[in-house]
Amino acid sequence: MKITNIETLKVEIPLQKPLITAIHKTETVGVVVVRIETDTGLVGENYVFTLNKDRLVVFEAMIRSLSPFLIGQNPVYVEKIWSDMWNDCNPVGQKGISISAISALDTALWDLLGKQANMPLYQLFGACRDKVKTYASSGLWLSASIDELIEEAHGFIDQGFRSMKLRLGKENPKEDVARASALRDAIGDDIEILTDANQSLTPRKAISLARQLESLNIGWLEEPVPAHDLTGHARVLDAINIPVASGETDYTRFGMKNILDSGAVDVLMPDLQRIGGLSEYRKTAALASAYNIPISTHIFTEQSLSIAGSCANCISVEHVDWFAPIYQEKIQINDGYIAIPQSPGLGFNFDYDYINSHLWT
Repeated sequence: MKITNIETLKVEIPLQKPLITAIHKTETVGVVVVRIETDTGLVGENYVFTLNKDRLVVFEAMIRSLSPFLIGQNPVYVEKIWSDMWNDCNPVGQKGISISAISALDTALWDLLGKQANMPLYQLFGACRDKVKTYASSGLWLSASIDELIEEAHGFIDQGFRSMKLRLGKENPKEDVARASALRDAIGDDIEILTDANQSLTPRKAISLARQLESLNIGWLEEPVPAHDLTGHARVLDAINIPVASGETDYTRFGMKNILDSGAVDVLMPDLQRIGGLSEYRKTAALASAYNIPISTHIFTEQSLSIAGSCANCISVEHVDWFAPIYQEKIQINDGYIAIPQSPGLGFNFDYDYINSHLWT
């Protein structure tokens, strides 16, 4: 089998309503769809995304610039292809857009290899489970009123979730405490509440806020301070009784090693797009296990199930519904868990009727 063509499509997906965090306001997500075509007819699929379609053209251009490393190659040499792309990106930097482009191609390669083997990827990698805990992350935004939070939370419970993430970062921390308290009162003690400050706090403010939240049985405090401030993360971690989660904003196993060496997290949260694809994600999960640190995957729910099903130290996957429209198959949540797909590759296939009707040029 040889790779014959790389196709990219730019797609704009509207959100049901704008999402607002302490650092973002997003009304649509832009996606670069990637198709790796072969002389056997098998196709590997994946995507990378941007908020509000910002820099979508740049992502596509970087993917196209790396495509020559795949054309004519046997896709089973996925590690060689990854290394060749990595080395070629050295002059422009091995973070940022270049790593996202590598991720786009690498994960599509693995989807292709799963289809060639006629196996779901999590089994091809070596399975450890057939379902995984998930949490709802498509709501409870900073812009929502308390009444809206409660309504959304009950909606998540009706969908089958037993865990959900609340955004923090109000100018007055008393508002964050009030929102979290109202949510806990509304959903009871059996539903897990995770929190995410989206890098909006100083260490001192994060410690103060966390201490006020501790009685609410919060599952974790995510990115309490700017992502680059590993010393600040460690300072918060040592001072509070809520686990600290972070990692989505850094790149490759080398960035993850810096986080782990700094003692900055209780839970590591690599992002598939920033980590460098499934090849690098598997290395990162193994690295984290050597530090006795669990991982929880960031966004990319459909692709991340292959990691969750094959990495014993993966405790959960984040569920966002932004990208559901581009897939034929739909994720189902049952009592807080997602069953890992049993069909070959990633187990999800693009819906080209939707994609072609939402192309962005």
